[in-house]
Amino acid sequence: MSALSTKLGAARARLILEQPFIGALVLHLPLVPADPAWCETTATDARAIYFNPAWLAALTLAQVQFVLAHEAMHCALGHFARRDHRTRRRWDIATDHAVNLLLLQEGMKAPPGALANPEFRGLSAEEIYPLIPADTPERSLDRHLFDERAAAAEGRSGSAAPGALAARGGPGNALGEEAEGCADSWDDAGNERRKSAPRAALEAPGPEREELSRLWQARMVSVAQQARIAGRLNDSWLRLVDGLIAPQLPWRALLARYLMSVARDDYSFQRPSRREGDALLPRLAGGEVDLHVALDTSGSIAAEELVQFAAELDALKGQVRARVTVQGCDERLDPRGPWTFQPWEAIVLPRDMAGGGGTSFVPVFDWITGNALRPDLLVYFTDAQGEFPRQAPDYPVLWLVKGRGKVPWGERIQLN
Repeated sequence: MSALSTKLGAARARLILEQPFIGALVLHLPLVPADPAWCETTATDARAIYFNPAWLAALTLAQVQFVLAHEAMHCALGHFARRDHRTRRRWDIATDHAVNLLLLQEGMKAPPGALANPEFRGLSAEEIYPLIPADTPERSLDRHLFDERAAAAEGRSGSAAPGALAARGGPGNALGEEAEGCADSWDDAGNERRKSAPRAALEAPGPEREELSRLWQARMVSVAQQARIAGRLNDSWLRLVDGLIAPQLPWRALLARYLMSVARDDYSFQRPSRREGDALLPRLAGGEVDLHVALDTSGSIAAEELVQFAAELDALKGQVRARVTVQGCDERLDPRGPWTFQPWEAIVLPRDMAGGGGTSFVPVFDWITGNALRPDLLVYFTDAQGEFPRQAPDYPVLWLVKGRGKVPWGERIQLN
């Protein structure tokens, strides 16, 4: 074990020197050797890093750096608190893709079996998740004990109960460790201290998970500030940290906020009629918002998704007094359209919207230009896999994108 302890110490030291932002996060996680019976590679519960000594010993020093950084980034990005309703296995795979792509972008060397689909580059775990098939044969590099703890606490089938993990020598061992965490299992001389993990690894999540998430977010911010002051935080990590600190809103809230921003209600000081007297008082005046909506009917968007989207728009348009013009388009416009709905009218889409062909966004913009229109906002509901106009129009465009498609201009809101 002395050779392995030397390798681990060297890996942490090199991370501090080469990747100070990541290295500082790794130092928050004690290293605990684990029983290979339950830990084939590595694992984390957001309190420590557990590892299979034989598996880690077979890796190169650069690969050990990657593994330590991998576990630390799972914790720093709060993956243990962001799964919500998602299936645990698909979520584990999605988070592995997200973390590994970030680390590979930094030039780090991944061990065999690390998931890193280049098509997912730049996407968050939430954006990657719907792109992972339910029957995928992929496996995550490590074991995410925080989700196993939650599943065991909730009594879900298919998850190891606390007692079962304890019987296998896993993180359920009740050896008197404090629930708040565990000490590093390596001392300064590289000698092994203990092989067990904290009893807290299988405690019920509840408020404790939220507190742990806040703790890691605070650590992330603190480490990022120190690295920024030292000039050792590049733009990609800076954007990542700022994105985590900023409040994350669902697409419905973002759409509502955008529509509110184009609403025309304001105070007017125009002179009233003579019948109202001589006083000049401010009064609330407003006008209808001219909202255009384009629906991608190429077949990549399901009919029920179009109906749900229309229902969301119907709920929002009354708040901003929007007149809504709806177009359906695959590679050409639906010949029955457009459909126009006044602020007081419910948005009801035709049962069978024409489409199912290829995808081109050009016809919608050409129709608006050809009719000399200038909407206050165009909202396009699509997967962004198609032909775009070469130039952006002179009115705002909001793309609601299902999948990983990119847009050349306009504002993009991700749909999951």
